[in-house]
Amino acid sequence: MKLEATGIEGLVIKQKPLHHILNKAGFIRGGQWDYERVTYDYKIGSPEKNITYYVRIQGYAIEGEVDSGTGVFKMLAPLLGRHYYPHGVEYGEQEGFSQDLVDRANKLVTKAAEDIKKHQEAV
Repeated sequence: MKLEATGIEGLVIKQKPLHHILNKAGFIRGGQWDYERVTYDYKIGSPEKNITYYVRIQGYAIEGEVDSGTGVFKMLAPLLGRHYYPHGVEYGEQEGFSQDLVDRANKLVTKAAEDIKKHQEAV
């Protein structure tokens, strides 16, 4: 599900401060990047068997590349997803996310957005 009104969508930031801010907030950039896009995930465990939730923050390069460390990224709308082992992550509204989980995800992203705004680049 797309997380609305978190303040992060559309922000522009250089790669190094973005990486530092999101790592500090508990988001991990795994292998899910290419030359133009970057993805950070925050893992939320669940008491349900083989179910894990992820808050995903993504950006795409408007300058530079991810692998060179010189990217400047425009942030996309964050997502809340449910991982079904071994099939993957589903982001649909029909996943039945609890309001507590949605509130927690919004709070995580809103806090990250506040920190990103302090390092935002002029477009």
